[in-house]
Amino acid sequence: MPSVNAVRSPILRIGQLVLGVLLILGAPVLAPLPGPAGIFLFAGGMVLILRNSRWARLKWARLKRRWPRAGHFVDRMMRRQSAMRRHARAKASKSAMAKAGAN
Repeated sequence: MPSVNAVRSPILRIGQLVLGVLLILGAPVLAPLPGPAGIFLFAGGMVLILRNSRWARLKWARLKRRWPRAGHFVDRMMRRQSAMRRHARAKASKSAMAKAGAN
């Protein structure tokens, strides 16, 4: 995965952003069909938009603060690096507390 500071082409960024919007708009069209295709389209669109739009990331962070359980679930499903780091930190602190309590 490229570093956060890597410079990407604005044309590539805008193209991925437009593709993400199209995937999200296409999800309700495929939702009535049998199978989970609409869910995967929506998730793929969200990933593309969150990777390429600072405004969307800020709105997403605000949404997660308001509804933490839903935000945690979606982050885990999208396998976001920040969610994995938070989960590892919480697990490490929980085990450290358990060790301290056992002594």
